[in-house]
Amino acid sequence: MVVDGEETLILDLLFKNSILSFFLVLGVSVLMVKSKAFGGNGVLYPIVGFVSCVAFVYLSFGDLWMNIHVDTTKLSFVERNGTQFVVDGRPFYFNGWNSYWMMDHAADAFRRGKVREMLQTGARMGLTVCRTWAFNDGEYNALQITPGRFDERVFRALDYVIAESRRYGIRLMLCLVNNLQAYGGKTQYVKWAWEEGVGLSSSNDSFFYDPSIRRYFKHYVKTVLTRRNTLTGVEYRDDPTIFGWELINEPRCMTDKSGDTLQDWIEEMSTFIKEIDRNHLLTVGLEGFYGPKSPKRLTVNPEIWASDVGTDFIRNSKISTVDFASVHIYPDHWTHNPDFEYKLKFVAKWMISHIEDGDKELKKPVMFTEFGLSTENADFSPAQRERFYKVILDIMYKSAVRNKSGAGSLVWQFLVEGMEESNDDFGIIPWKRQSTYQLFTEQSCKLARVQGALSTQINYLRKLCSSL
Repeated sequence: MVVDGEETLILDLLFKNSILSFFLVLGVSVLMVKSKAFGGNGVLYPIVGFVSCVAFVYLSFGDLWMNIHVDTTKLSFVERNGTQFVVDGRPFYFNGWNSYWMMDHAADAFRRGKVREMLQTGARMGLTVCRTWAFNDGEYNALQITPGRFDERVFRALDYVIAESRRYGIRLMLCLVNNLQAYGGKTQYVKWAWEEGVGLSSSNDSFFYDPSIRRYFKHYVKTVLTRRNTLTGVEYRDDPTIFGWELINEPRCMTDKSGDTLQDWIEEMSTFIKEIDRNHLLTVGLEGFYGPKSPKRLTVNPEIWASDVGTDFIRNSKISTVDFASVHIYPDHWTHNPDFEYKLKFVAKWMISHIEDGDKELKKPVMFTEFGLSTENADFSPAQRERFYKVILDIMYKSAVRNKSGAGSLVWQFLVEGMEESNDDFGIIPWKRQSTYQLFTEQSCKLARVQGALSTQINYLRKLCSSL
């Protein structure tokens, strides 16, 4: 019987054997015909022999070679001390990015190099945290093919992402499921339950309350957290390369505007994760909207609708098993006001409000896990986007200087060249525009001057910053 992932392995071996046979036949053929150019004196013998040997070694041991060259960069777990993250007992304020696509690209040999290129670029920019998906449910390159059935090839791709991140001193924020349909998400879980005849409802929100779906998700979570990395030999739950876990990307439960359904789910799942993994920090994955009982729903939310999506920033983030709060920043998607200056004012007010919440009410760090400005805006320009970025980065810097709860920001999203299929209206190739590149590298240097550079950053920052 062929188990999941073995089909690909078998095809790969057949391909390699075919290539190897080609080289060997070629070598024998050339050796049989003495070259007139060299007077039949056998000059081609060592050349063909060398080529054949190289082909044999690469095709036979290429994968093994990749596996054994694993960096052993020393990393410590990120911990929390009140409203701050700490690493090795020192406050940790960070500058980072999103590249959701890493596991998907690492699963294909011809795209895997994009992962390393992006991590190298991030490290050279002084960035220290990357947020990416640790899920792909039922889609192309699915990690979870059906409930409880995993593709080992794709799991090894996630192993690779984690091992490479460690190599470059980058910590990973790993998200466990999507509220949206991309890469399966909660829609796929509901579909699975419905197809198996155990689903309570076809509503996407049944993801949060259907007992069968909760069991599906718990099994998935446990499998990921206890996965032993085939490259490093370390279980995910014991690997400090992982910054922390994010329960779900941008949760909303529109069928229960009170927020009770989502609150129950967060409490249950965060408790479940903490029972398995005591090493890593945990967040929900919220957009940051204030709920129907919050006075800030009228003064800070982008518009009235934002209090009716079944979430509440304060209530959801106060749960004891949630270690830090998460917030997104998308003014052009959240408000109908097209004025750019209005959007900048909203961003500043939105961030300052959530940082105050972290300091005074939650007593926890606040991470701005996504921010972006759409290229589809009628008045969009790269210079305008840089102003948007600068407002956010400046507020984060001031938070670090004042030891506030605003602990870090992750831009959505960074890519490398040749990745058009993974881009959206927010993605950028950071080095394409020097002024944009400089914004982020200067932020890395400024934060390093405030808190000191991490040991994994020093070599990169010496090349970036005039002084530390």
